[in-house]
Amino acid sequence: MDKIKSQRAVVLASGRGSNFEALVRAEKMGELFPFQIIGLISNQSGAGARELAKTYGISDVLVDSTSFKTPLGFDRFRYEKKLLECLNSLKPDWIFLAGYMLVLGPEIIRCFPKRILNIHPSLLPKYKGLRAQKQALEAGDKITGCSVHYVTEELDGGPIILQKSLAILPSDTEETLSERLLPLEHQTYREALQLIAKELT
Repeated sequence: MDKIKSQRAVVLASGRGSNFEALVRAEKMGELFPFQIIGLISNQSGAGARELAKTYGISDVLVDSTSFKTPLGFDRFRYEKKLLECLNSLKPDWIFLAGYMLVLGPEIIRCFPKRILNIHPSLLPKYKGLRAQKQALEAGDKITGCSVHYVTEELDGGPIILQKSLAILPSDTEETLSERLLPLEHQTYREALQLIAKELT
């Protein structure tokens, strides 16, 4: 087992970082071998994930998306160019999206083919994009869940690695449902990486 090449991973996150922290804790407990989380890149200066990265001694890189706003909107080309420079400097084998609230552009996806993973809070192909739990509640669904999938140029449309489901309670709001789903997201991401690890070894 010691001869297996370590798989360097960078996490992209925009928010508080609960999935990021769950991945880091699992890695430190030896549950994600051969994956090694070597860096965090965030597009938000105040993202909680950045403080978590410091706590765990993980490289923290900021590519502030607000710095790429222009009178005409968001300059995605310049932002993606800078993001790709940062990724290349860290030399990851894999990219894990964990609450990353921007859509990755085609150039980055093509640079890491079938090496970018995302966790999405729905049973894909249902409810792609933002506020999946709100969509599930408005549709009157009785079950929701989460999906770990490969990232492709189709939004939330890449091949699914693992899904897990959760019952929706009559009392659930978007906020309570999202909170109840988080532990399941953590478990599903960890188990999806373990499945990929088996293929690598």
